[in-house]
Amino acid sequence: MKKVTMFVSKLVAVLAVLLVSGVTFAESTNPKQSHRFVVLAPHIVESMYAIGAGHQIVGTTDYADYPVEAQQIPRIGNYARIQIERVIELQPDVIIAWKTGNPPDDLARLQQLGFEVVYSHPEQLEDVASELKMLGQLTGRSQTAEQIATDYLSELDTLKRKYANATPVSVFYELWSRPLRTVAGNAWPQQQVALCGGVNPFMDAAEDYPQIGLESVLEQQPQVIIQPTQHGESAIDGITWQDYDYLSAVANGFIFHPNSDKVHRMTTRMLDELSILCTHLQTARDFYAQQDK
Repeated sequence: MKKVTMFVSKLVAVLAVLLVSGVTFAESTNPKQSHRFVVLAPHIVESMYAIGAGHQIVGTTDYADYPVEAQQIPRIGNYARIQIERVIELQPDVIIAWKTGNPPDDLARLQQLGFEVVYSHPEQLEDVASELKMLGQLTGRSQTAEQIATDYLSELDTLKRKYANATPVSVFYELWSRPLRTVAGNAWPQQQVALCGGVNPFMDAAEDYPQIGLESVLEQQPQVIIQPTQHGESAIDGITWQDYDYLSAVANGFIFHPNSDKVHRMTTRMLDELSILCTHLQTARDFYAQQDK
């Protein structure tokens, strides 16, 4: 009986290995893995590399700088203009564009020329997962993309549940200093602030990235100020908040500098900075709770 049991166990193990190997082999021999892509936004480039398809990118736009290997990809334009002649020279199988971040007239021209244009259009934090799956299908890497997407949603859900009932703390988000702009509505950073239990006094502005006056911020007396910078350091061109030491955020040292690339790009790396942001807001929350006692 023991021999039969051992035989069955070994058979199951072998079948499991064959099943996984079969899926892996099918994916590795998928002809889509040899397709050439022009990718027109930094966040799409990051996600392509995340699923193992970065080497299929033959052209991209300015500021697509992560991972380091992406810096070697030929540049064919920026958010304002695409060099259509260069795209024609590269002859990509597919162009992946950012629906709200690329010039629509150039994209329309490329479609008229017969190029297949697929759009990235993440609007909610959860959409990073669906974007990964879409890229997995395009590049023949669905299995890898599905796993990364599942892990991403799991980590995001953990953060959501952790701060779902957090005591509100008022937050001002300095998106840009000249002119002074913040976030509101459904803006990508606004969703992150809200998830962490932050309350934005400009949440109900008419647009997602409104221009505001400094006086309006000072009147609101925010408990926390978020000032994203490229490498998470002090902002050289940002507002010098230390000049306004009567603000609660300034007086108590709650000015935080998250990495702008991580928080502003719709990729899995956003979770790293989001977790840190939530921790910072919790520190401020605990401090103010003690002050109120």
